[in-house]
Amino acid sequence: MTGSEQTTADRRAVLVVSSHVVRGSVGNRAAVFALETLGHPVWALPTVLLPWHPGHGPATRSVIPQADFSAMVGDLCTAPWLDEVGAILTGYLGRPEQAADIARLVDAVQGRNADALYVCDPVIGDQGGLYVPEETAAAIRDQLIPKASIATPNRYELQWLSGSTIHDTATTLAAAQALGPPRVLVTSAIAMMAGSTGNVLLSEQAAVMAEHQEIPDPPNGLGDLLAAVFLARIMNGESDETALRNATASVFEILARTAKSGADELTLESNAASLTRPFSAVQMRHLLYSGARSP
Repeated sequence: MTGSEQTTADRRAVLVVSSHVVRGSVGNRAAVFALETLGHPVWALPTVLLPWHPGHGPATRSVIPQADFSAMVGDLCTAPWLDEVGAILTGYLGRPEQAADIARLVDAVQGRNADALYVCDPVIGDQGGLYVPEETAAAIRDQLIPKASIATPNRYELQWLSGSTIHDTATTLAAAQALGPPRVLVTSAIAMMAGSTGNVLLSEQAAVMAEHQEIPDPPNGLGDLLAAVFLARIMNGESDETALRNATASVFEILARTAKSGADELTLESNAASLTRPFSAVQMRHLLYSGARSP
């Protein structure tokens, strides 16, 4: 059954584990909205609670107590409805110990549904370096990345996770292959067109880049949004390349409209149509890579 033939009732739930903000469109707030808009029920487990993204200024950071987090994961692992879940998406962790519980949850979901995807969005840093403790970044690298069906690091996170230096498309692809998961989607990648940014996908199907115009000072949440939209489109039956093109177009369109409005958070609520049917064109490039995986 293709994505266009699926009804909402056919679509499996996605279990999302990430941060929750009271105000804003990052972490679970962005992922849940996108996944539900694209037709998927969502189970959402917060790792940390914040009044707003830390980039807006100091605020209270409330991490779910580890014993409580472990207990909730234990409940989910034995939930009678677990076979409803067709994918897990994880993002920002509040402490390194959460990684082991998430690994246990991935095993439980895949034990009930062997085809369930696990998307690891390793939310650990940007061009300024790590913004989580190194112990948390290492836990994601060592315990979650090896289990991932799809990893979605930005290029700075990919450098840290792979121990590589990235300075062009070839080194991006080499680092993505070294990371290990069957699909690696690298965001904020070095583009070929001046004034642009790219998303590079390395998979068994292709090595391909989607480029779009770079917009200065973007709001937070773009990586959270892209990971969720790409996952939803893969689950809805699209090929890797089509999912990349459509997910990139959706995120760019929402970003452009947010920038035009002057908002400091992604305006998801007024641009939901961009998730389902984006009109923005993106430049697609098939990449030549000597280390590309065989189909």
